[in-house]
Amino acid sequence: MIAEATRRSPLADYSDRFAGLSRSSNGRLELRELPFLTQVNLRADPSDPSTMQAVREGLGLDLPLHPNTAAAAGDRSALWLGPDEWLILAPPGHAAAIEEATQKALAGSGSVVDVSANRTALLVKGTAAGELLAFGCAIDLHARAFGPGRCAQTMLARAQVIIEHMEAGSAFVVYVRASFATYLAEWLLDAAGAL
Repeated sequence: MIAEATRRSPLADYSDRFAGLSRSSNGRLELRELPFLTQVNLRADPSDPSTMQAVREGLGLDLPLHPNTAAAAGDRSALWLGPDEWLILAPPGHAAAIEEATQKALAGSGSVVDVSANRTALLVKGTAAGELLAFGCAIDLHARAFGPGRCAQTMLARAQVIIEHMEAGSAFVVYVRASFATYLAEWLLDAAGAL
């Protein structure tokens, strides 16, 4: 008999601890893993209008062209990572469709790589979310400097991450490499005790 492989997220063992933190903080803080998100790295020339139009039509959203911004349409979003680089995000299971659409749009003039297995995502939400992240992050996460619709590649507690400030007020998504996920989860839980 052949055993079936079971897909397991990097932070599967943390759901109870995250829920306990949410209860003990009286709603000021919620931590939750967003496992298995589709994540596709896209490189293209933003100065080529025909390429940008084709990508827009293929993805169904405009790529953000301003540094450290995010754009969303429906269940997809794009994070600006560099002058010619974006991280395309979607619900689990959409990588093949996004890869196909963007490769067709680029017609060999850029690159498309499924990096879904590279990172997991942590939702950090609540009135104390920004304060918690500020303990380990050098960038100013206050809404006046890093409001909704902003994103940045940075270090959080010495782990390389991408932080996205969601449109929904005091909610952030932290994208962390799978190999650093448990380290960062432990750090967040420990730092939350100081709030």
